[in-house]
Amino acid sequence: MNWLQREILLRARPRGCHLVTREIEQALPELARYRVGLLHLFLQHTSASLALNENADGDVRRDMDSHLNVLVPEDSPHFLHTSEGPDDMPAHIKSALVGVSLSIPLRDGRMALGTWQGIWLLEHRHQGGARRLVATLQGTTGHGG
Repeated sequence: MNWLQREILLRARPRGCHLVTREIEQALPELARYRVGLLHLFLQHTSASLALNENADGDVRRDMDSHLNVLVPEDSPHFLHTSEGPDDMPAHIKSALVGVSLSIPLRDGRMALGTWQGIWLLEHRHQGGARRLVATLQGTTGHGG
């Protein structure tokens, strides 16, 4: 069983749902060595989240962001935590609802994603800055180890 852990810095993005599958694959060239295993991704932030969803139609990402903004609107009068701006507390709630980690099976040197699945970074702040992921690979490599 082989293990590898790496921190990946995802570039800054504006609020919205962003497909980051390729960015993660490029940061983990070692994926190609794993015959079977797991990739665990953990986002080290409280105002963004990770999801596995549609990878082809950008309207799905736009609709998801719109719905989350309706579900948790800015400037709600009951928010006490407002010192970091009107988008901060809604961002924390959205992050808790969607989640900050994913576990993805590995097969034959690739993530075993479904045909229409991609990894999303959901940025819940208007401008959240670069985001850190801890990527942990575990599994059997092509050399039996």
